[in-house]
Amino acid sequence: MGKVVLLLDTHIFLWWLFDDSRLPEGIRAAIECIDNTIFVSSASVWEITTKFRLSKLPEASMVAENVPAWIEKAGFKAISVTPGHAQLAGEWDMSHRDPFDRMLAAQAKLEQIALATVDKALFDFPIQIMKN
Repeated sequence: MGKVVLLLDTHIFLWWLFDDSRLPEGIRAAIECIDNTIFVSSASVWEITTKFRLSKLPEASMVAENVPAWIEKAGFKAISVTPGHAQLAGEWDMSHRDPFDRMLAAQAKLEQIALATVDKALFDFPIQIMKN
């Protein structure tokens, strides 16, 4: 397997941090490989802190306190939201309404990297998906 570049969906990032058994083995192996580059979006930082504040993600209290530090601690790279990402996320003519998902899909598309996710709602976007 050659070098892989991945953008982690928010739940994949959290499953990695929590060593959750729901994390697919193929994605786990890709994250573990030191030759691979793993990104976490600033949109995921926004999602985690927002959902924690709204009591929709109480198990992530430690992570929500300082998500950027957890990204760094995991050895991942942060990817910022650009105006181009925002433009595409807003323009896509799809019924998908989740702004976090739309942003992650736009980033994966424009940066030409695979999105690691098991969220079937993201499979409709015209992007490369790593799901197992």
